[in-house]
Amino acid sequence: MSELSPRRRMLVLAICCMSLLIVSLDNTVLNVALPSMQQDLHASTSGLQWTIDAYTLVLASLLMLAGSTADRIGRKRVFMAGLVVFTVGSVLCSLAPNLEALVAFRMIQAVGGSMLNPVAMSIITNTFTDPRERARAIGAWGAVVGISMAAGPLVGGLLVESVGWRSIFWINLPVGLAALLLTLRFVPESRAGKARRPDPVGQLLVIALFGSLTYAIIEAPTTAFTSTAPLVAVALAALLGLLWYEPRRAEPLIDLRFFRSAPFSGATVIAISAFAALGGFLFLSTLYLQNVRGLTALEAGLWMLPMAAPTFLCAPLSGRLVGSRGPRVPLLIAGCAMTVSGILFAAFEAEISDTTLFAGYVLFGIGFGFVNAPITNTAVSGMPRAQAGVAAAVASTSRQLGQTLGVAVVGAVLASGVGASSYRELFVPAARPGWWIIAACGFAVLVLGAVSSGRWARGTAERTAARLEAAEVRDAVPAAERA
Repeated sequence: MSELSPRRRMLVLAICCMSLLIVSLDNTVLNVALPSMQQDLHASTSGLQWTIDAYTLVLASLLMLAGSTADRIGRKRVFMAGLVVFTVGSVLCSLAPNLEALVAFRMIQAVGGSMLNPVAMSIITNTFTDPRERARAIGAWGAVVGISMAAGPLVGGLLVESVGWRSIFWINLPVGLAALLLTLRFVPESRAGKARRPDPVGQLLVIALFGSLTYAIIEAPTTAFTSTAPLVAVALAALLGLLWYEPRRAEPLIDLRFFRSAPFSGATVIAISAFAALGGFLFLSTLYLQNVRGLTALEAGLWMLPMAAPTFLCAPLSGRLVGSRGPRVPLLIAGCAMTVSGILFAAFEAEISDTTLFAGYVLFGIGFGFVNAPITNTAVSGMPRAQAGVAAAVASTSRQLGQTLGVAVVGAVLASGVGASSYRELFVPAARPGWWIIAACGFAVLVLGAVSSGRWARGTAERTAARLEAAEVRDAVPAAERA
């Protein structure tokens, strides 16, 4: 793939960004449609959480499998399969007769989505081999998230008001089909030099860990502790099982050696924190704007622009900063902005004033715009190119897991605070603990960004990369020759 012309490389980047656009757009559009879905499908707060978390949960559970499978059988092949499944899942979602069916069809969507973002990132990583070019490409990739944030609420608001919430899934069809045809024509096939074997035990443990933990959090406000305690036990057992089983496999689903690199470990936790903040932020904002302020879906979408526009503008700037000065500056900016935004809502009730609401949205948009590029760049930098798919998949999994936990935890806090009362009466005080959680996530980005980007951290990354490359060379030598 290094022989591709500059024009062809940019075309490959554009095609990969199209896949990110439909996945990201799907999430932002869905958030605006939540109140309409709640009314039409008679859904509770936990029901709304599941329409988001059923998708992100399946996505998080399957991303690493998709990344390693793409490295093994071909990235283009898996990418095209993902586009087909995601598009079909979107059609099914638009036809869902009830909440249960919608949640099930969202899970089908997620199976396709799991084959898109990490595989696309792996394609980009293997297409742009120069570190500076790669950083700029990842910056452009991050800008697509900003585009989806800017366009999603507006497009979603227009569709919900004019046609209905089911139409929000139709916009995936033309983009998905166009990306499929362009991939078939222009994206070259690539795979890792050494095929990785499947790890079904590790995959089942990941599903058990993510699924049981999310279910316990979402259902906690309405379920007795005796019902959620077994789920917590399952999650703990699955985590311990992964820590014991994975290091004993020659080709594990999750290569725990990656986490010896402080920048990689920091990027993983930063991704969880940042996207937990995003998930909680969008969930609270959408319900507040429409259910408390009484705005229409379109008006709520317009109110989200002060957050979306800075994300769009700051993402490419962050990519350039990562390429020229490293990840520290973007991470510090992101952590500060997200922390201050959360504190504005938690301590000063920013919702009740248009000025502070606007400021809180702008600050969060700046923070989220700066955080994405350093996460991705740090996750794949220093790792052997043969394992690019797995490294990118861990970063993508961290994002989806973070968003899953953010919606689950913040939604659970809101549900327990509001109870059976109306949103208009108790929403702002009930949401305050959720905003403190978002502020804490921003502070985690700030602290970890500082710790994981210094000289000591870079040294751990270099040593980890050297050990991984040495292990690859050792594994490639036949046993007879080693003897």
